[in-house]
Amino acid sequence: MSYEIELHKSVAKFLKKQDKDFLKRVDFAFEKLSQNPFNFKELDIKMLEGSEKDYRLRDGKYRFIYTVFENRLIIYVYDAGSRGDVYKS
Repeated sequence: MSYEIELHKSVAKFLKKQDKDFLKRVDFAFEKLSQNPFNFKELDIKMLEGSEKDYRLRDGKYRFIYTVFENRLIIYVYDAGSRGDVYKS
């Protein structure tokens, strides 16, 4: 059972600006995430405070904020950026 990852257009735009090495790491992380979005042991994932469905995935200095829709098997990544920027919105 694998989840589908959907990206908000701002996240897709963010990823287009990144270098190939970073994109390889993100692809690997997203592949692991699609297998288990609650994979706290293999990935640096934490639940966001004050939310029951929102999580953050850390990759170096960048963060990806996502929501899991278990009934539809979808992971919706709706924000990405550096640590200082991603939590401000």
